[in-house]
Amino acid sequence: MAVEIERKYLVIPEKLPPLHNGELIFQSYVPTANKSTVRIRLCGSDAFLTLKGPTQGISRAEFEYPIPPADAHDMLTSLCSPGTIEKTRYKVLNDGMVWEIDVFAGINQGLVLAEIELESETQAFKLPDWIGAEVSTDLRYSNQSLMKAPWPTWRV
Repeated sequence: MAVEIERKYLVIPEKLPPLHNGELIFQSYVPTANKSTVRIRLCGSDAFLTLKGPTQGISRAEFEYPIPPADAHDMLTSLCSPGTIEKTRYKVLNDGMVWEIDVFAGINQGLVLAEIELESETQAFKLPDWIGAEVSTDLRYSNQSLMKAPWPTWRV
C-alpha cells in the first residue's frame, strides 16, 4: 500500500529564498461518508485523482492517478463540494531534502505553508530558517478544511 508521511509547517515569508518555477494548482474534494479523502487536482496541464485514507499521526494511505484534464474540469464542477483551493507550489531543495512551498491565493490569500514528505515518521531532517510553527496535526491547515473555513476567517 502507498503511504504518505508528511510534515507541514507555517512559513516565515520574509526569510524565504527567491521562489522560481511555481506550478499553479486548483483542487477540490468529492464528499465522502467516512474519513477518507477524494481529491481532484489540476496542476499545470496535468490532472490527478487522489484517494487518501484517514490520517494516523502524520501518515495515511495515498493513491494518486493521472486523469484527463477535461475529466478533472467536469469533476470539479459536477462532483466536488463548493469551493476550490488555489495555490502556487514551489519546490525548494534544502540540505538534500525537497520542500514543497504552497503560496495560497483566492480565499486563503496570504497563507504560505511548507510540506516535506518523509520515508518514515522518525526520519531526521534539518529545518530551514524560513520554517515557522509545525501544523502537521492541526486539521485546520488541511486543504480540505481551508476550503470550508478559509484561513483569513480564523486568524487572530
